[in-house]
Amino acid sequence: MTEHTFQQLVFHFRNGDEWTVAHDELADIWISRVTTSYGRINGGQIQEIHPCKSFRVEVLPQADHVKSSDINTGSLELGMFGRATKYQDIERMDLVFDADRTNQIYFPFTAKDPSGLDNAYQTSQVDPISGHLFIVIDPDHTVKDIYTQLQ
Repeated sequence: MTEHTFQQLVFHFRNGDEWTVAHDELADIWISRVTTSYGRINGGQIQEIHPCKSFRVEVLPQADHVKSSDINTGSLELGMFGRATKYQDIERMDLVFDADRTNQIYFPFTAKDPSGLDNAYQTSQVDPISGHLFIVIDPDHTVKDIYTQLQ
């Protein structure tokens, strides 16, 4: 059996933006209860999908970078930490291990308002002391429930 080495995460936002975070830019990550399902996404082909029950991540300040090919100009001005705290629209994430293996994980989602863009289950906050970004996508817990050191 070949062991795969984790390299990066690629977050996909509902408006089409992407954010790539390298392995060494993460302080902590937790993905709970990933399952395999089959279904259509936005009317497309039936495909294998991997939803999770909950997700949390602590991202180091050096990950607050923007590649202009990944996002729109509004996010260029905000930076990725600013974008993640202003909008709650992370839809899914690619776990990239190497050229042979990428797993796409879908997050729990319920619309926060009639526009359907923001996720009521996503909360995010930057710690003013460490500069770390904390993101929690969970139906039962917020970022402050999980990371109790945040004020």
